[in-house]
Amino acid sequence: MAERRKRRLRFIGFAAVFALLAAPAPASAVAAQQEQAVPVTVPALSNWTPESGSYALRPGTRLVADSRSERRVADTLADDLKAAGHGSVPVVHGGGAGRPGDIVIQVRSTRRSLGAEGYELRSGARLSVTGATETGAFYGTRTVLQLLAQGDRIPAGRTVDVPRYKERGVGVCACYVHISLPWLENLVREMAYHKLDQLLLELKVKSAAHPEANTWGYYTQDEMRRLVALGDKYHVEIIPEINSPGHMDPWIENRPDLQLTDSDGTKQPARLDVTQPAAFDYYTSLMDEYAQVFTASSWHMGADEYMLGSDYSKYPQMLRYAQEKYGANATPQDAYIDFINRVQAYAASKGKKLRIWNDGLTGANTVPVAPGTTVEHWLNVTEKPSQLIAEGYPLMNAGYSLYLVRGGFHSDTKALYDQSWDPRSFEGEKLTSSHGITGAKISLWPDNGRGETENEVTADTEPALRHLAQATWGDPHPDATYAAFTARGTGVGHAPGRRDLTRVPVPDGTYTFRTAGGSSFEATVQRTPDGYATVRTADGCLEVRGGKLTLNVPLQPGVSATPQPCDATNTMQRWELESAAGGFRLVNAITQMALSVADDGGLVQYPPDQHRPATWHLTAH
Repeated sequence: MAERRKRRLRFIGFAAVFALLAAPAPASAVAAQQEQAVPVTVPALSNWTPESGSYALRPGTRLVADSRSERRVADTLADDLKAAGHGSVPVVHGGGAGRPGDIVIQVRSTRRSLGAEGYELRSGARLSVTGATETGAFYGTRTVLQLLAQGDRIPAGRTVDVPRYKERGVGVCACYVHISLPWLENLVREMAYHKLDQLLLELKVKSAAHPEANTWGYYTQDEMRRLVALGDKYHVEIIPEINSPGHMDPWIENRPDLQLTDSDGTKQPARLDVTQPAAFDYYTSLMDEYAQVFTASSWHMGADEYMLGSDYSKYPQMLRYAQEKYGANATPQDAYIDFINRVQAYAASKGKKLRIWNDGLTGANTVPVAPGTTVEHWLNVTEKPSQLIAEGYPLMNAGYSLYLVRGGFHSDTKALYDQSWDPRSFEGEKLTSSHGITGAKISLWPDNGRGETENEVTADTEPALRHLAQATWGDPHPDATYAAFTARGTGVGHAPGRRDLTRVPVPDGTYTFRTAGGSSFEATVQRTPDGYATVRTADGCLEVRGGKLTLNVPLQPGVSATPQPCDATNTMQRWELESAAGGFRLVNAITQMALSVADDGGLVQYPPDQHRPATWHLTAH
């Protein structure tokens, strides 16, 4: 009886509290609650001290910036405010102060506690963003943009927000299968908006020194300069990678003289023969060409999966080379490490630090990797993360659990969030300290190139990108549930200036496609759920097929696009209508090559710099 009475009294107490909470609150109380709430951002703010009142962006707001670095930050913010629909906000000198309604940008090197990327934000009658560096102040403006994306008022208060890890990144293999430049530009903007600072790009830049290597898909130097300039503006360091000595087929498939030969005399198009001086000269000449484009402080040489599907015993020249250079106790793996160290020395002579993947470090070598080389850990092998840190190597977590593979494995972001994953959780080992860990990144791979379109990859990547941003900047579990965390992403939206790549520029319907040269055909255009279009003629849907397949994609220039039975799941039947000269180019969503008209009137694909794409003028029926 006594226990039941206690439970009844507790119930009455809870009911009274519930009734009190359910009763309508006075408007003043609601306003006070809103002022006390921690503003919503991704990553979540490390702390927040609320104050009374709020800041309001309004007509007459100015961006106050005095020094050159402050003005660079302010100019970028002005561009982004305009892109976000807030109108033109002028950048003015203000002697370090501002009037009510202004946004004041400050770079104060004396604020050492803010570090290289932290910032202080104060909100009240005016808004002030202070960093010890230009980068820190820039990240403060990303918080401002996220808050203004939720309304023109920002609660009054103060935060000091400093990242836990210095490397917060995304890796993209824009290798083999070409990835469009607008997609990469969107990625840079989204990364910066979420305070991610490093983009690794494994890619091919068209080579003047080695034209035999210019198989699709490559980028021109001007395209990459454009992307690097955007990265510089948004404080995203773009680190290039040419994977070697394995995965070299994009570069040496037409250079059998540089390919590793097995004991049966078979050439290996994906393996560079590191025992040849010419192989090192070839690779470093590519590094020199990339140096004309990329300004990053690091060079990534990959160095993963050199013996994938094979074994050092098949290549006796590796052991001979190692023993001749390092003595009778050397192993074949020492020849591999020797190549890494020679590249490291060359990169260092050019002012670059070297980065490699970890899987080749099996412990079978007697020659150590050169000190200072950053190891990016993705696979659980013999040499554990704790050993690498103990040996003095900077270590980045690029774990397989963070992978997103086209047509394959996708990171389980919800599970990682629920586990409070952070960069100490490596494949095969969980560390108790963050000492020696530079940070972490998600990685995007095109193993089945036709498995997903770029727009589908975007939808898959967004949750992983936001989670990685949170886990590398601050508390990896700021909300009680994953649903609450994803609501943050909905709240802050997307980066200003991000292009909507899912928009089809013509409505569904039947059209005559005609070029100025007189070629024409009739087809029905229908938007696909991922934002491309199918082009359906009387004989079927246009599809690129034939020629050599690379990662399951027909990437050979000159391959035809012909009508095939329509298949809604077939990504090779999806097209972009790219605006050009008053008409449109037809660009395949997967190969990223545009259609031209062949001499026989057929439709064929080519890289845009190899053959002038056809411009199609559409007449609706």
